[in-house]
Amino acid sequence: MWAIFFEFLLGAVVAHLISRVPFLTFPRLRAWNVQFSPHPEHIYIDSHLIQRVLHMRAFYWLGMVFALIPLVFGWLSLAHGSAPIGFGMWTVSGWLLLSRLTAVISGEEHPWTKQLAMRLQLVKNESESENQCCPFSFPVWEVSAVRCTTCGKNLLNVPRPDLGRPRKDGKIRGFIRLMLTDGRPIVASEE
Repeated sequence: MWAIFFEFLLGAVVAHLISRVPFLTFPRLRAWNVQFSPHPEHIYIDSHLIQRVLHMRAFYWLGMVFALIPLVFGWLSLAHGSAPIGFGMWTVSGWLLLSRLTAVISGEEHPWTKQLAMRLQLVKNESESENQCCPFSFPVWEVSAVRCTTCGKNLLNVPRPDLGRPRKDGKIRGFIRLMLTDGRPIVASEE
């Protein structure tokens, strides 16, 4: 009985990791993070940040393509190999595909959207225009909102999701946190 449970758990963990390979590996490469400050610090609103939000959006949807790998191997394992491992892989990858497709149908937003990138671009444009909040506007994305560091005005009330920077809380703790939150912000908005 325990052997079957551990085989199912092994298949589920493998499928969970494979489907999140783009999100966990590509944006954390050193070359992708030279223009950003280290992890817990706030990030200046510029073109690099807006591009990173769009990249994280692409990695989020690329996870669906990577979820097809354990889905196929899980089905093959169900048919010709270890049924508990195959069922674990098939269940987790199928759940990821279904949850993301139903989120699109229901209109639920994921952490990195094109609308978020456009809203950040509007904040950047406004900080460089005549309508800026103060004479020396310097918008940064803190953990809970986008604020001007000069006057402290809240410019955009959106908590910051994971942006792929290497985490300061250690590789293991950071990895576990990313696996549990799936990159979503860990704080609520200030509204």
